[in-house]
Amino acid sequence: MPHAAPPLLPARPRVSGSRWTALTALSATSLMTILDGSIVTVAMPAIQRELGFSPAGLSWTVNAYLIAFGGLLLLAGRLGDLIGRRTVFLAGNAVFTAASLLAGAATGPGTLLAARFLQGVGSAMASAVVLGILVTIFTGPAERAKAIGVFSFTGAAGAATGQVLGGVLTDTLGWNWIFLINLPIGLAVIALAVRALPRDRGTGLAAGADVLGAVLVTGGLMLGISTVVGVEQHGWLSARTLGSGAVALALLAAFTARQATAATPLMPLRVLRSRNVAGANLVQMLMVSGMFAFQVIVALHMQKVLGYGALATGLAMLPAALAIGGVSLSVSARLNTRFGERTVLAAGLLLLLGAMGLLTRIPVDADYVTDLLPVMLLISGGGLVLPALTSLGMSGARSDDAGLASGLFNTTQQVGMATGVAVLSTLAASRTGELLAAGAGEAVALTGGYRLAFGVSAGLITAALAVALTVLRRPRPDATGPGEEARDGGQGQASSRTTVP
Repeated sequence: MPHAAPPLLPARPRVSGSRWTALTALSATSLMTILDGSIVTVAMPAIQRELGFSPAGLSWTVNAYLIAFGGLLLLAGRLGDLIGRRTVFLAGNAVFTAASLLAGAATGPGTLLAARFLQGVGSAMASAVVLGILVTIFTGPAERAKAIGVFSFTGAAGAATGQVLGGVLTDTLGWNWIFLINLPIGLAVIALAVRALPRDRGTGLAAGADVLGAVLVTGGLMLGISTVVGVEQHGWLSARTLGSGAVALALLAAFTARQATAATPLMPLRVLRSRNVAGANLVQMLMVSGMFAFQVIVALHMQKVLGYGALATGLAMLPAALAIGGVSLSVSARLNTRFGERTVLAAGLLLLLGAMGLLTRIPVDADYVTDLLPVMLLISGGGLVLPALTSLGMSGARSDDAGLASGLFNTTQQVGMATGVAVLSTLAASRTGELLAAGAGEAVALTGGYRLAFGVSAGLITAALAVALTVLRRPRPDATGPGEEARDGGQGQASSRTTVP
């Protein structure tokens, strides 16, 4: 018999339509969000040429999206718990779709940057509650593992097709179509979601309408991400970086203090008492920071050292994304069920560590088949890491905190990505400069800088593996919903069980 629901839990949602139709809508949103993040990079030269962006201003076509996206995820996740995750999901997709139309119709830098910021707002609203909805719909361990595997596969598909599709659309139809392609996807997602997603009331704004907390955390995250993404331009020790970083940290510290004393906190700190929630978010931040070396620096090596074009680079990296997607879709669910998420996560991180190890020895005249293709195949470890990490991260949250936990999980992903960009790019550029000053050729200097970045990436993944092995605990085998961590030696933080469909 399920336990009685604790006070302020949302009413039991009713699942309208097929759960797998609902999963299609959730996965399509993930596809659209990840696709939008990678597809823009290929079209940036054409955007700069046609809209008259300055070199510094052009980077804000990416930064405006990242700042809004990363800064609002936590708030959007909590709003999903308060006013209903279905409501926030639908509103986010509507905002993103409308902003995509505005971006596609932009005739100047100002309009495009405003549209990119709005896209980030919409992505944050939709993405923040996706995992919270998923774990509410799929309650059994086996079916949840399968659903998370499908969800992770669509994310890999977005990464796989982003750069390739961006190059094709830009070359054939024009840069506008990298945004306009979101319209049919967005409208289809909204139609599916209206039909299939569970209706939930949420706990009500009175249960967590912490306006001051919302201002503090949103301002702190936006300013923090803005500071990190600006490091490559301004430097780590510039007055701008140090000043804005200090203000961001002060805002986040004030937010934490506020949550400890507020009667209705925006983010109840009990969420972070769960070893699996806190540990999975830390593992993700370290892993994502390290994997930037593969996602971007490998592509830079192909183009700047090996002479690949944009489309050729996208095709060369396609095996990695397909390997990640294939593993997450075909075997990750079965392995998680048989061996446990913690064991599968460790195995996946070891594969990623092997890939980074190979890249630290990459030659200047690297051959694709012998030097790069093995790396692409080892990156399949990401197909083990992502589903296992998602399951572990969501297992430690109470059902009434599922939206918040989902938003937190996505927030640490964005912070990890921004940190990886700043740290690894800066280190690679610094090392390249040293080698050039010592008389090395450009290709040799660039390769030396990239090798350093790959070495630091290996260190970050090693740290992620250490946290995974020492902090995370396997969820109870009979868990049926969020909040069911294992009680290994009494160290897990299990919360009250709730009845979900």
